[in-house]
Amino acid sequence: MRTDAAHHTLLPKWLALPVFCSDPLSSVAYATEQILMVLVLGGLSALHFAPMVGAAVAILIAIVVASYTRTIHAYPNGGGAYAVAKDQFGDRIALIAASALIIDYILTVAVSITSGVANFISAFPVLAADSVPLSLGTIVIITMVNLRGIKESGRAFAVPTYAFIGSVLTMIVMGIYRHFTGAVVQAPTAHLQVHAQSLSQLAMAFLILRAFASGCTALTGVEAISNGVPFFREPKPRNASRTLIGMGVLAVTMFVGVTWLAITSGAKIADNPIDLGLPAGSTQQTVIAQIGTAVFGSGSFGFFFLQMSTTFVLILAANTSYNSFPIMASVLGRDGFLPRQFGRRGDRLVYSNGVIILAVVSALLVWLYKANVTHLVQLYILGVFLSFTISQAGMVKRWMKIIRESAEHQSSSTYISLVTNSLGAVITAIVLVIVVITKFQHGAWIVVIGIPTLVFVMNGIKQHYANSDMRLRAQPQGVELPGRVHAVVLVSRANAPSLQALAYAAATKPSTLVAAHAVTYPDRAEKLRNDWSERAVPVDLVLLESPYRDVTSPVLKFISELRADNPGDLITVFIPEYVVIHWWENLLHNQSALRLKRRLLYEPNVLVTNVPLIGTRYEQEIYEASRRVKN
Repeated sequence: MRTDAAHHTLLPKWLALPVFCSDPLSSVAYATEQILMVLVLGGLSALHFAPMVGAAVAILIAIVVASYTRTIHAYPNGGGAYAVAKDQFGDRIALIAASALIIDYILTVAVSITSGVANFISAFPVLAADSVPLSLGTIVIITMVNLRGIKESGRAFAVPTYAFIGSVLTMIVMGIYRHFTGAVVQAPTAHLQVHAQSLSQLAMAFLILRAFASGCTALTGVEAISNGVPFFREPKPRNASRTLIGMGVLAVTMFVGVTWLAITSGAKIADNPIDLGLPAGSTQQTVIAQIGTAVFGSGSFGFFFLQMSTTFVLILAANTSYNSFPIMASVLGRDGFLPRQFGRRGDRLVYSNGVIILAVVSALLVWLYKANVTHLVQLYILGVFLSFTISQAGMVKRWMKIIRESAEHQSSSTYISLVTNSLGAVITAIVLVIVVITKFQHGAWIVVIGIPTLVFVMNGIKQHYANSDMRLRAQPQGVELPGRVHAVVLVSRANAPSLQALAYAAATKPSTLVAAHAVTYPDRAEKLRNDWSERAVPVDLVLLESPYRDVTSPVLKFISELRADNPGDLITVFIPEYVVIHWWENLLHNQSALRLKRRLLYEPNVLVTNVPLIGTRYEQEIYEASRRVKN
């Protein structure tokens, strides 16, 4: 796609919803499950707290959505938490927010893909042993689709996202209707007894907080729209905020409905099947699959439609990261904190490098954790709430600054925004503390270490670019020309590439010109001397002794001595190069010239010039003759 066609890739609201909101919408498929999986450790008494925990998560979703609508209008150029933090707190805090988001986006892909595959396996248990290859294959497919472009991937993923929304809402409505009309809505695990140890009040409180932290996975991806505001159609901020509000309404409705059905149907799930009286290693149905069985009936069309749409939307939830991570990486690349290649668009106007890196790292995580959703989800959401807290705190600082600077011109909306973002900052900070405490020993410590490590790496990249820019800066007095230029042509034999390199070197009119040969084998050196004399080459041939048959060291020593004898002068080393016809033929030729070139690049006042053999009519005739002989 042409660069001037970028405006054709802008998204309408109905298409932006599946592109940027598939992650928070799909979280309903496993957020309730994570709550129940933790509470089951405390037995039936702990499960009674599930409604309270679910309500707290739903309220938190509403608060965060309301807070981010203010962020969208205040920072319409995208960047989310990173843009807010950089503007209000400077680079150091901004990098913490960016690192948290980067980790969140990578984990979103890993968790979404593995969770989707887990739901697929719930419908087809025979595939339970193939979860890792299924997950990795899915990552490859979704990566290829995203490399086609944001708008194209949105169209491809819109149908599964809306199918999931429709199937879940249908299940909730049918479940509520059947419950209140006296029909039995019972999950397959309702009869199972929970085996749990007795807990003290303090341990029970800690368990409830841990369940709340696990349920907060429902908030992952909420910030994605604030990162992708530039990809909306005009008016961008209004369309983005309306899409975010629509997503919030749907997410809260579906989460509350699924949680209510899970509780009333008696659905149970445990990390260890033994806790439910099941044999060790038993495959358990996901909670949403159990609810689907209770409402639609086992093996019914409704059940399989729900499972298929859930599988697809969980897989497509990774698309939120595929669209947000490359944007974030491109912003960081332009600011110099990540390789600048992240800021370049591919031929489909996609930040292709970001897409590919995200796929590789997330696939590595899936492989390392053997596609285990429960283990992967323990690394999740810490980075989410860290970025939430930084973003909302930055917005609070912004509103307070505006109020101080022009208090007489303030409208009520400014104070409403201040209150909204203040509430968001306080609540998300509290949740962040809860997440750190309850999930630290279960794997969140990796994220705690990973964020400072990423900040350190990005600062190092920034310093490298600063040093490079300083070295590359042109001097005020312009380029200082060298007094003299000394040319050295490296030769192995008196063949066409060597003689052509000599001719080219002579054409540059250097002050001195010599040919140098490292004597790795005396008989070859003697043959070269004789050929040199027979051809009467008008250039001095210098033979460099190499008792250990090394080419690099004698040449470097010769160049070093030449530099010492001619301080301040420029030395140009010409390396003849034979260009093969087929790439695989490089394997049949010595690559010592490449090693030598890499070493010479670090020598001061030394230039290296590769001289490829220019195709001649004579060479073409030889090639055609060899082809005829071969045929």
